Amino acid sequence: MTNDLFKSIYLDVLEFCQSHLQMQPQAVSEVLCNVWLPLAKRLVSHRQQLNRPLIQGILGGQGTGKTTLCRVLALIIGYLGYNALSLSLDDLYKTYRDRQILKQHDPRLIWRGPPGTHDVELGLTVLDKIRSCELPVSVPRFDKSAYNGAGDRTTPEIVTNADIVLFEGWFVGVRPIDPSAFDHPPSPILTPEDQAFARDINDKLRDYLPLWERLDSLIVLYPKDYRFSLEWRQQAERQMIALGKPGMTDSEIEQFVKYFWCSLHPELFIKPLIESPTLVDLVIEINSDHSFGKILS
Repeated sequence: MTNDLFKSIYLDVLEFCQSHLQMQPQAVSEVLCNVWLPLAKRLVSHRQQLNRPLIQGILGGQGTGKTTLCRVLALIIGYLGYNALSLSLDDLYKTYRDRQILKQHDPRLIWRGPPGTHDVELGLTVLDKIRSCELPVSVPRFDKSAYNGAGDRTTPEIVTNADIVLFEGWFVGVRPIDPSAFDHPPSPILTPEDQAFARDINDKLRDYLPLWERLDSLIVLYPKDYRFSLEWRQQAERQMIALGKPGMTDSEIEQFVKYFWCSLHPELFIKPLIESPTLVDLVIEINSDHSFGKILS
């Protein structure tokens, strides 16, 4: 890589980080050199070996920086001569109407997000077309603000070129576990009622396995303590409220975050996954201040 190319990448990444993350130049330079740029080169190299579009899974809970990572990687990949497409698991949500019907059948699905609230077939159609280079392809997009925050699909994006798909989500790549694991829950938040919900969600994960089979690689953004996600969400909501924007109270956030812990508890589903030498290709630890810790491959 030439000095001029690196400088161009650095300046664009710096502009993004300062406007969205308030990162200092020295911190941006260190993360770019140590994490973002090597990772982008790794994805490009993998794409070249496949000789077809690469489907890169990125798994990370709330606040781990999935969206930021995808934005930065897409920017760098563009400089390296390839086109990156960011696709979120959120983009595959069922329509608002279908989720309302789903909620009528199972009132426990009070929020969108858990397995069962997505259109898996839609995801398979999109990924299969991209893998087969059947372009252009209509990529679904989701508007979280629709219906007072309940969200609904919005106008799809017509994509004419996609070399690398960055497919991110809070349980991308997560697989069903042995039901006996629920007999010894990792936390007292899993009450008998919570365990029943978790068992049902675990069964629904099986529907997602064909989607995970389309992944060529899986990266996990792994907080050193899963409880960081609650702290991060509370911090984000307080910042929004301070700016005069609507936000949830600490107790509402706690209820919201624990809902997702009950459906797919990180200690039950994520921890065993990152210890698998065959299912995960790269683990990036996330510190309490959102900085990167160890990188394990």
